[in-house]
Amino acid sequence: MYRSREWIFERIRRDHRTDPTLSGRALAQRYKVSRNTVAEALRAPVPKERKKPPPRQSVLEPVKGVIDAMLREDVNAPRKQKHTIDRIMTRLAAEHDFEHASYSTIANWVHQRRPQIVAEALEGRRHLEGTVPQKKLPGEEAEVDFADVWLDLAGQRRKCVLFTLRMSYSGKAVHRVYATASQEAFLEGHAEAFEVLGGVPTRHIRYDNLKPAVKQVCFGRSRKESTGWAAFRSWFGFSAFYCAPGIEGAHEKGGVEHEGGRFRRKHLVPPPVVESLAELNERLAAIDAAEDARHVHGRPTSIGFDFETERQVLGALPADGFDCGLDLAPTVHRNGRITVRQGYYSVPARFIGTQVRVRLKANELLVFDGRKVVARHPRLTRRYTYHDDLDHYLEILLVKPGAFAGASALAQARAEGGFTGVHEAFWSAARAAHGEREGTRTLIEVLLLHRQLPTQAVVAGMETVMRIGSVSAEMVAIEARKTLDDEPDAEPDRADEVLPGRAATTARAGSGPVAVQEAVPPESRAKVISLNARRHLPQDDRPLPSMAKYDRLLKPTIPPKSPEEGTA
Repeated sequence: MYRSREWIFERIRRDHRTDPTLSGRALAQRYKVSRNTVAEALRAPVPKERKKPPPRQSVLEPVKGVIDAMLREDVNAPRKQKHTIDRIMTRLAAEHDFEHASYSTIANWVHQRRPQIVAEALEGRRHLEGTVPQKKLPGEEAEVDFADVWLDLAGQRRKCVLFTLRMSYSGKAVHRVYATASQEAFLEGHAEAFEVLGGVPTRHIRYDNLKPAVKQVCFGRSRKESTGWAAFRSWFGFSAFYCAPGIEGAHEKGGVEHEGGRFRRKHLVPPPVVESLAELNERLAAIDAAEDARHVHGRPTSIGFDFETERQVLGALPADGFDCGLDLAPTVHRNGRITVRQGYYSVPARFIGTQVRVRLKANELLVFDGRKVVARHPRLTRRYTYHDDLDHYLEILLVKPGAFAGASALAQARAEGGFTGVHEAFWSAARAAHGEREGTRTLIEVLLLHRQLPTQAVVAGMETVMRIGSVSAEMVAIEARKTLDDEPDAEPDRADEVLPGRAATTARAGSGPVAVQEAVPPESRAKVISLNARRHLPQDDRPLPSMAKYDRLLKPTIPPKSPEEGTA
């Protein structure tokens, strides 16, 4: 059976850790590889990536299920009336019009599948139902599983997954919630759990046949693992124990099966209301720490007390962490979005038509320009959904302000609370003052201020400017910066400092000359200076002066001809 290089590397390193006296020749003979491969495995836990040939589909793929059905009929058929290879070929041709496979191809598949189907049929008939109590040693074993959980995430009811890693001896458990049961979440949950525990189980961790780890369930307990999972295990240096498929395998890791349900009933009912999964995971970390004082049923000591014994014998963590994210390089479409795992995410408009580097993590997606993060989105879990950021489209909307009202990014900003009622009021006032097109463009100029100033300052600036009857983007910028200057931690502006014993001047709109007043503290000074106030001049009935002399200066003067020029 095919074994990946990641699997071979992990086994070589495990055998070398178990018995350091094994030579490279012995390891090479055991796994039927060259000594160069053994040396490479001992140098690095993850093999170098190499070009893979394109996968070739078997010619039997359309009828494998049909052949398996025939072999299952043979399980209860008379011994001398079972399907032969010739009979299978005849039935495939007559009943399914399939004649594309040779005799040897069908024979190889039947010889592979017949023992497996017989074993599946006999499974469960040779033992009595029941469980056997087990004694666990400190630091040796752990169990891992996913469980479904519902949340009110950012105002929407969402189905997520609860990752649980439970130490078998002490009952110490680490819980984290992720958006989906992807391989990135599976690896990130392990990495964070190992960090919390301060080590790695020395014997193995028990799993059922989770898709992030197992690509194919083979005969018995052998599994074909995914390459990323094999590399992760090789990096941290622990082994995996795969439970039997179905309900029978659930009893082999009953500790984590019970723990996931208990934790969900006790701490996640009613469904938590959170703004982000990061906020929820911070709560879960505090709950995990508090549960160290809990007693597992039947034990006189607490979980924390038993884990202190277990902590001393855990395997050491590697010096460097494992990168659990997935690097991708999608192309930015004309609509300013990238497609990742059949979900759509917006990026800044300046990257349209180019490739960007994307890091797909368990709960979020990051877009990089070099080493700088230019976009950050929560990970989408449903196909063909999108997440847009209004800021990414502002440069386009400055040229096409008519597209602003119907933009999907605007609708999402409203739903998430980023586009507040103050923004709506300012937009309405700007359209009333300057018209639909120019008023929208004024709002977009204000939205661009969010890139340099905090949101609270910009909102406060808009409120102040609207109070004085203005919709100027420049005035919003001035008032927003004044709000920052009024913060207690901000350094005072030199222009606003009033020295003791000196007078300060304040200008009041429509009050005539500037009045000189005594110095007042900053909190008592005027917050707004109106620059566009008008004074009413006295009425003047005198006639307008004549402009004839000035008009004469504007007429061109033709110089007289000299006698030397003559006539034409």
